[in-house]
Amino acid sequence: MAGVNGEKLKRLRAWVQNYEWGRSGAEAEVARLLALNTGAEIEPNKPYAEFWMGTHESGPNVLVEEEGEEEEEEEEEKEQQDVGLKEWIEKNPKVLGHKVLEKWGSDLPFLFKVLSVGKALSIQAHPDKELAKELHKMKPNLYKDANHKPEMALAITEFRALCGFITLQELKEVLEDVPEIVELVGTVSAKQVMDIDERGGDTADKAKTALRSVFTQLMSASKEMTTKAISKLKSRLLLQSQLRSLTEKEELVLQLEKQYPGDIGVLSAFFFNYVKLKPGEALYLAANEPHAYLSGDCVECMATSDNVVRAGLTPKHRDIQTLCSMLTYNQGYPEILSGLALSPYITRYLPPFDEFEVDRCVLPKGSSVVFPAVPGPSIFLAFVGEGTMKTGCWEGIVTEGDVVFEPANTELVITAATSELQLYRAGINSRFFHGL
Repeated sequence: MAGVNGEKLKRLRAWVQNYEWGRSGAEAEVARLLALNTGAEIEPNKPYAEFWMGTHESGPNVLVEEEGEEEEEEEEEKEQQDVGLKEWIEKNPKVLGHKVLEKWGSDLPFLFKVLSVGKALSIQAHPDKELAKELHKMKPNLYKDANHKPEMALAITEFRALCGFITLQELKEVLEDVPEIVELVGTVSAKQVMDIDERGGDTADKAKTALRSVFTQLMSASKEMTTKAISKLKSRLLLQSQLRSLTEKEELVLQLEKQYPGDIGVLSAFFFNYVKLKPGEALYLAANEPHAYLSGDCVECMATSDNVVRAGLTPKHRDIQTLCSMLTYNQGYPEILSGLALSPYITRYLPPFDEFEVDRCVLPKGSSVVFPAVPGPSIFLAFVGEGTMKTGCWEGIVTEGDVVFEPANTELVITAATSELQLYRAGINSRFFHGL
């Protein structure tokens, strides 16, 4: 796989995480991709959560030996077959392009994933760079690196998530309609929210202060009080469901209670926006914004980090104090990206972060598309179908499950074979190169 700059495209063996919230066996897109990418056998009762493409030490990718090369190249590939992508980039830093090297050093600045969510992930946030450095220094066993982790999720199927805090008006309605929350946060804190005049000049600041107070008190409630409040809530909603239709949020809360009985995250769900992405829609998350993915399959891209501060809907370590103190407490519905059409076949998703962008490419059978040379590296995932990739004078077959690293400054022509070819590409945000 030779690129126009003399460097080769590299096929990668991806990494899979089997977190317990993943979908089981063959129903998981992650399991399908794993089997296609590595030849691994799918275990029907095992959860398959995340398919990682990148250099992060918690899920490093390995270069795959190419077939059909010249003999001397074959020998070189054999020597390299267990070489990690990270190590190879460190030895060949020019594949990143000089601007990327200058800004981020000799490592890939983004991590590309596919997620198969079978049950809710934890209520969590990702630290900004300053906090990440501090947490990594204090608790390196929990916070594995010193980087921030802005991220974006692009729905493959319908994808549900909790994301960001609801508006002040919605919060007032929650405190009126959910007495179990008021029991835990106290009437004084609840009144502080209810008394805010939404027409006042300093409403936003007052709302943030009051929200921080009630949310921190809720998340800090004792296990005994939490269990009792959730039990009351469940009984009340089941009774009311016989008299009226429950709201979507109430139904969600009952689902979460089944997945995580007695967990404070069940009640805190009332504080967050309930987002349902259609396939092809994306959601981005800045540092210090609360969220929890709930169900569905998505492509995800983020800065190269695995830092997560959790506080609910999880059996893992919780750092409630850190989470409650780090959040921005911004309120309102998140921006949903529908993508920009670059051509009839390519849609680009541009979050407001330098480290990454994602392209979705759907090629009808027999059609071709050109990905122009860009000054940074890319990773391509062949998601469905088969076709060819061509760079300079080289041409090779790409089939579903293939993951390919493309060096900077390489023009790539992709052609679909006898059926539709779907691909996803992650690369450096193009605004970074244009100084926007």
